[in-house]
Amino acid sequence: MRGPHNIWRLIRTGATFERTGAMRAVLDAMEAPRPLRVAARVLGWPFTWLGYRGDPSMPPITRALTALGPAYIKFGQVLSTRPDVVGQDLADQLRVLQDRLPPFSVDAAKSTIREELSVEPDSVFEEFGPPVAAASIAQVHRARLATTGEQVAVKVLRPGIERAFRRDIDAFYFAARLVELLSPASRRLKPMDVIGHFEGVVLGELDLRLESAAASEFAANTKDDRGFRVPRIVWPLSGRRVMTLGWAEGVPLGDNAALDAAGHDRRALSERVLQLFLRHALRDGFFHGDMHQGNMKVAPNGDIIAYDFGIMGYIDPYTRRVYAEILYGFIRRDYLRVAEVHFEAGYVPPDRDVHEFARALRSVGEPIFGMDATRISMGRLLAYLFEVTERFGMETRTELILLQRTMVVVEGVSRSLNPHMNIWEVARPVVEDYIKESIGPRAVVNDLIEAARVLSRFGPRLPQLIEEALIRQADTPKDEHGPSVWRRGAWTAAGAAGGAGLALLVIALV
Repeated sequence: MRGPHNIWRLIRTGATFERTGAMRAVLDAMEAPRPLRVAARVLGWPFTWLGYRGDPSMPPITRALTALGPAYIKFGQVLSTRPDVVGQDLADQLRVLQDRLPPFSVDAAKSTIREELSVEPDSVFEEFGPPVAAASIAQVHRARLATTGEQVAVKVLRPGIERAFRRDIDAFYFAARLVELLSPASRRLKPMDVIGHFEGVVLGELDLRLESAAASEFAANTKDDRGFRVPRIVWPLSGRRVMTLGWAEGVPLGDNAALDAAGHDRRALSERVLQLFLRHALRDGFFHGDMHQGNMKVAPNGDIIAYDFGIMGYIDPYTRRVYAEILYGFIRRDYLRVAEVHFEAGYVPPDRDVHEFARALRSVGEPIFGMDATRISMGRLLAYLFEVTERFGMETRTELILLQRTMVVVEGVSRSLNPHMNIWEVARPVVEDYIKESIGPRAVVNDLIEAARVLSRFGPRLPQLIEEALIRQADTPKDEHGPSVWRRGAWTAAGAAGGAGLALLVIALV
C-alpha cells in the first residue's frame, strides 16, 4: 500500500465529507460508536478547507460522493445494495445517487476503440455520434455500422479509469483497516469484507467482456419471453474496454407522458415489468440487478427493452427451491413449515427454537394478509423476513439482499406506471407456476431424472467406488468404545451400495 498517497486521499475525503455535511449523516445512519465519531471529527475538521465543495443543491451524502469522483460514486451505488451494512435509511439515500459525469471527447473514445479492437473506427462505423450518456465508469455513443447500416450503442470505458479505481480502492482498504483499529466495535460491519465486495463488483464492471457475456446469457434465457427484448451483442466489435450492442429505440419507461402520447397501456406495462422480473429470478435464477426506469425503454410495438447489464443477480437452484417453499408456506399461512424449511436449509442455527421462530414469522405474515391489496409490498415482506431471520442468527446472504433491493426497485417502477396496482395478484401466476414446477410431483420426477443423468456418467465406476469405500471403512480402527466407528462406516458403505443400486434401477427405468 502506498501510505502517503492513501493518507492524503483520506484527508481529502474526510474534508469533503465534513464540508458537505455528509460526515454527520453517514455516522448517524450507521449508528457509529462514539470513538469513531470523535476520531472522524478530530481528523476531518482541521482540514475542512481542503474538501471539495460539491453541488449544494444535492443531499449531503450524494453531494460528497459526486464531488469526490467516479470511484466514490460507484462505491455509493454498491453500498445501496447492502442495507445490512449501512442501514436501510442510508441505503435509500444512496439508491438515488445520480451517475452523471462530464463526458470525455469523441476523439478519446475513438482512440480507445482503435487500441482495444485494432480497427479504425471510421472504417467500421459509418456514423459515430457524441455521447448520449456518461456514467462513472463508461459512456455510451450512438453509431451506425458501415457494413449493414444497423444502429448500435457503443459503450467505452473512461480513459485511465482502471488506474484511478485501483488507486482509490487502495485508499478504501487503508481506511477500512484504520476504522477497525480505532473502533473494534465496528468490526461487526466487516469493513474489509465490504471493500472486498466492492472491489469484486468494480473489477467485473471494468472488463466489458463480462458484461457482454452477461447480456448474451440474459438474452438466451429470455428469448421466448413475450413483450421483452435484450439488444444483441456485436461480438466482433466488443472487447475488454469496448462493448457494442444493438440500439434500443423507444420511449424511456419513466416518461409517463411520452408513454401515453405513444398510446402504450401503462397498466399492462406495470404488470409485465413485475412478472418479468419474478420469472427471471425464479425460473432462471439470473436477473437484472439494476432494473430501474433508466435502464428500460418501450419499443414502438410495446416490447420492453432492457439494457445496462453491469449488475446482474444469480440465485442457485437449491436456494430458489428453498425460497419457493418458504413463499408457498406463507401463501398457505403455514408458519411452522416456513420455520422448518429455514432450519432444514441451515439458514437458522439448530440451537434456536423452531416454534419461537414460527411465531416470529407469523408476526411478519399476518399483517400482510390483513392489508389492503393495493398496499401489499413484496419488497417490504422480504425486508421484514430478513429482519426476523437476522434476529435468529441467520447469516447475511448478499445475493438475497440484491434480490430484495431489486424487488423494491421493480415495485417502484411498476407503481410509477400504475399507482393502484395489486402486487400480489400480478405476481401470483408466476409464483404459482414456479411452485408447481419446483415443489410438486413434476419436480420430483425431474429431480430423479437429473440425478439419474448425473449418476449415469459414473455408472462404469460405481462398483470400483463402492469397493474402495468398503476397503477404507474396513481399515478404519475400532475406537475405545468398541466397533462403533467401523459399524458406522459399514453402514455408510452399505448405504452407498444400496443407493448405487437404486440409482442404476432409476437409470434403467429412465
